[in-house]
Amino acid sequence: MVTQVTSFSRNGLSDWLIQRVSSLILLAYFLFIAVQIGLGVDYTQWRALHDTTAMKVFTLLAVGAFVAHAWIGLWTVFTDYLTEYMLGPIGNIIRPLLQIAVVLALVVYAIWVVQVIWG
Repeated sequence: MVTQVTSFSRNGLSDWLIQRVSSLILLAYFLFIAVQIGLGVDYTQWRALHDTTAMKVFTLLAVGAFVAHAWIGLWTVFTDYLTEYMLGPIGNIIRPLLQIAVVLALVVYAIWVVQVIWG
């Protein structure tokens, strides 16, 4: 059996479950933000909301869910469509480069969000 070293959990069922749970976390976060915007909050209320520890943790949870969700989704797309069969010999070169680029982008994004929230 061949295992993919670059997959998130090396188990399709776990990846599927992470994808579903992360989507629910993101849905909850964005619905919460939409409700806050719909209530017509001003800058002072918005700042006070985001200064609470609970909101900072909720935002970090949403960012973690986003990173996991994005990585699993893009890994699936890369392994399904960027293959040697689809792109010829260059497919085995492009896929690892794109995977590295995505990982770097997600890590930089996560670090940036942590700096913004806790800085």
